[in-house]
Amino acid sequence: MSKMDAFDQAGKTAVMQNIQGTMQFLQRFPPFNQMENAHLAYLVEQCQLRFYAAGDSIIKPADGPVEHFFIVKQGRVVGERTHVVKGGTETTFEITRGECFPLAALLGERATRTEHIAGEDTFCLQLNKAAFIRLFALSDVFRDFSLRGVSSLLDQVNQQVQRRAVETLGNQYSLNTRLGELAMRHPVVCTPATSLREAVRMMDESQVGSIVIVDEQRFPVGIFTLRDLRQVVARAETDLDSAVSGHMTASPFYLPPQASAFDAAIAMTERHIAHVCLVEDRRLCGVVSERDLFSLQRVDLVHLARTIRSAPRLDNLVALRGEIGQLVERMLAHGASSTQITHIITLLNDHTVCRVIELAIEDKGDPGVPFSWLCFGSEGRREQTLHTDQDNGILFEAKDAVEAAAIRERLLPLAQRINQDLAQCGFSLCKGNIMAGNPELCLSRSEWARRFSAFIREATPENLLASSIYFDLRVVWGDGRGCEQLRHGILEQVADNRLFQRMMADNALRQKPPVGRFREFVLTRSGNDKAATLDLKVQGLTPFVDGARLLALAHGISANNTLERLRQLVEKEVIDPLDGGAFEEAYHFIQQTRMQQHQIQTRQNLPYSNRVDPDDLNDLDRRILRESLRQAQRLQSSLALRYQL
Repeated sequence: MSKMDAFDQAGKTAVMQNIQGTMQFLQRFPPFNQMENAHLAYLVEQCQLRFYAAGDSIIKPADGPVEHFFIVKQGRVVGERTHVVKGGTETTFEITRGECFPLAALLGERATRTEHIAGEDTFCLQLNKAAFIRLFALSDVFRDFSLRGVSSLLDQVNQQVQRRAVETLGNQYSLNTRLGELAMRHPVVCTPATSLREAVRMMDESQVGSIVIVDEQRFPVGIFTLRDLRQVVARAETDLDSAVSGHMTASPFYLPPQASAFDAAIAMTERHIAHVCLVEDRRLCGVVSERDLFSLQRVDLVHLARTIRSAPRLDNLVALRGEIGQLVERMLAHGASSTQITHIITLLNDHTVCRVIELAIEDKGDPGVPFSWLCFGSEGRREQTLHTDQDNGILFEAKDAVEAAAIRERLLPLAQRINQDLAQCGFSLCKGNIMAGNPELCLSRSEWARRFSAFIREATPENLLASSIYFDLRVVWGDGRGCEQLRHGILEQVADNRLFQRMMADNALRQKPPVGRFREFVLTRSGNDKAATLDLKVQGLTPFVDGARLLALAHGISANNTLERLRQLVEKEVIDPLDGGAFEEAYHFIQQTRMQQHQIQTRQNLPYSNRVDPDDLNDLDRRILRESLRQAQRLQSSLALRYQL
């Protein structure tokens, strides 16, 4: 072999080694770790390695439509954007090893809105636009990632969780299973004129626990179940030849077949029913029973809720709290979303509170005054986790201050008893005394209305803090009409008070997400902790909660739940749909991470804490957490611009 041939061969070997090394690097990061080798090899072959010294501009708005796709191989890239109100620039994001940019601008064939600057000496893999388009067409994985960004990363996390659950317990368990897949047999039906005797015979022949009464278009107008049959038997004088329409439950609840097992379980729990009809195009197409959910090893939510609502004594409720923890543990293990879990925890907590109130009234006697039990904060937003304390109050009607004082004196002993009983059930007493047993929180509707008006009129730091708690209110037990009137009054007053909105915005910006300019996370030590950590609730979730509350109140949105507020803000075009989706995904992931931390703490018999060390997370979780916290920063930045702060 000549020297020239040897030189050529050495050069080819070096090129191959470089390609192989770059592929191995990329295979450590999503979405490249899921791409086919041929597609990944094409990407690497088309890439060029570019070096940028610290402070160098990589791309900027003035460059015009983006012509290249970049992947950070070493170093750090920061996004700088001009601050419209304050002037100067602000860092809106950081991009580190394995991350890529600028997807939105490249797909939109436009200039980037943010200048990308090397935060330190940085090497990037650069792919030209033509090769990017080719790769976009070749690889489904790459195309999905490009179009969905953070959402596809979250999907990977959820898939990992569900894969672990399948390995442990088999694949028959899924809260997201479509109801149409559970209703494997045709529903047994009859007309309203069918006799009771014939309807029962049809149920017996088909070995089912229900028969649906339908009209001529096959729309369900009633349902007759074994529970109804027991009542018929108890009434010995019932004429079995009478029409079943006289004994059925009219207007049965129904869902579309595309709804999930989770939707059915929630409906059964909330409505105290054991069957859900499936209706498509106003025609009955199936029935799902509580037994169907159990037979496929779905959550025992319905049974647990029923047991709580019928608990004969307080000590039974105390014992049942442990079962709620076990249910949440199973749901987390099976990949249930944080939204599903908080919904279920709140639902079971509501049932517990209602039963505690009923047992307290049975024991102490009816006070003889109608009242409603209010909840505030995370309970009011239906965002509770197992680690929660009490934030509650009482609402009643009174014609004047004298009558209000007399009613309060009658209700306070009962309220204080309920607070103590709830504490036994695991709802910690509120350190700030935000509890119904506090005379300041056992008020008539007029007194509550005056108090809320004072919060808005006199926006002191104390009142702003109070509004962030009390304005997320709902009724758990009792008549809800008075609470709705209070909420309507809040919306009207906040919408007309721009100064209060601005002060709420300033208050919402005080808790900064822990992502810094020169490092991934800004960590602090809490108490006697040896390791520096961040607070997932205060620093991660609160910016979304406060921001969504402010914008919802300012735009007349009565929803309490943070995610529902974000969705309605998108519908009202207050928030851009892409931003709304990103905020929702980020909130969901932080809440999910928080719950998984609580799960680990429970297993290790440690006290609940919302603090986490990012180094304890895997690479993918750590990356998504950082991106999620950046979304909280973006929401705060938008509030600062909107209210000129």
